[in-house]
Amino acid sequence: MTFDIIEIDDEILKNYSAVQMQLLRTAQKKKNELQHKMEIELAMFDKMILGNGMKNSTLHAHKNAELKAEFNYQVDILREQLLYALELNEPFPDQDEEQEMVGYIVDYTLTYSERYKIVREYYMSIEDPALRMKLYTNDDVAKRYLDSYYSVLYNVLYSYSR
Repeated sequence: MTFDIIEIDDEILKNYSAVQMQLLRTAQKKKNELQHKMEIELAMFDKMILGNGMKNSTLHAHKNAELKAEFNYQVDILREQLLYALELNEPFPDQDEEQEMVGYIVDYTLTYSERYKIVREYYMSIEDPALRMKLYTNDDVAKRYLDSYYSVLYNVLYSYSR
């Protein structure tokens, strides 16, 4: 994937953690989607202009400028959020360690509901209810990773163990 949402050299890119790379990939993907959406809207507008016999109209130039201005605005927001998130990521340098200790993906860029689903699927894959509850109650990573969702998942897993 080509990263053009921020200027970054290969040396810095090599030093990024897995979380930072995920942040960068996600932001680049959103930027690419915005660009694709802008191009589709402009193509549809062009078809509308041609269909209405206004081939030599200045509407195309105005619409193009409007869409590019909105695109640049949205990309600027994404860029600022990415740079901020990359800086905030610093407190999680031991994420790779956590990844090895648990059987599910630990990705702090995910929303809490996405984290909840991943951890729930992992623990629901354990067939023995007693073992499932024992492992979950001893999972300190899940307590930090899920925050307040930890108790919600505890109640769900407990209801399946009865």
